[in-house]
Amino acid sequence: MKYFDFEILGLKRKLPYVKVADNLALASFVCLSDTELVQRVAPELVKRLPEVDVLMTAEAKGICLTYEMSRIMGMKEFVVARKSCKPYMQNVVSHTLRSITTQKEQTLYLDGVEADKIRGKRVAIIDDVIATGESLQAIENLAVEAGAKVVARAAILAELESVDRKDIIYLKEHYVFRPNPDGTFTPIHSLKD
Repeated sequence: MKYFDFEILGLKRKLPYVKVADNLALASFVCLSDTELVQRVAPELVKRLPEVDVLMTAEAKGICLTYEMSRIMGMKEFVVARKSCKPYMQNVVSHTLRSITTQKEQTLYLDGVEADKIRGKRVAIIDDVIATGESLQAIENLAVEAGAKVVARAAILAELESVDRKDIIYLKEHYVFRPNPDGTFTPIHSLKD
């Protein structure tokens, strides 16, 4: 297996290259179980946020980061858009998207109880990585439909065209790659490259 040497805020990791399509590979960044990394990046993202009332993320990889950020900010809770509709969820709001990592349609759901919590509130959407922005937009659509005002969009990493967006906060650019026949990987900035 080949690895990409990754560093953020003094932490070093070896990220495995993972093909997600014939002509596309990622240096697989997963913060979900990396306590040290989450504790290092969360305070930096919190410093960059404007004043917000609620943090919101999608299930699952953004949960640990959003938890840590909400803890630092003294918030008692945060809101999670779910990837499946559970029987206990009532008055559900949903939005369908296509993510670069899942390569198929996916629907996010927001329980009506959660929607009530964000109605009229200033919301920051939190994610681990923003690539095409599809997941980010789906979460934002849920928040807006629930009556919230999205005032910030933040992630640890930005990829592809998201690197050039002025409406997102991120700590570091992350690369997407084209696999080469010789087993090497070439970084790309756009899916059009």
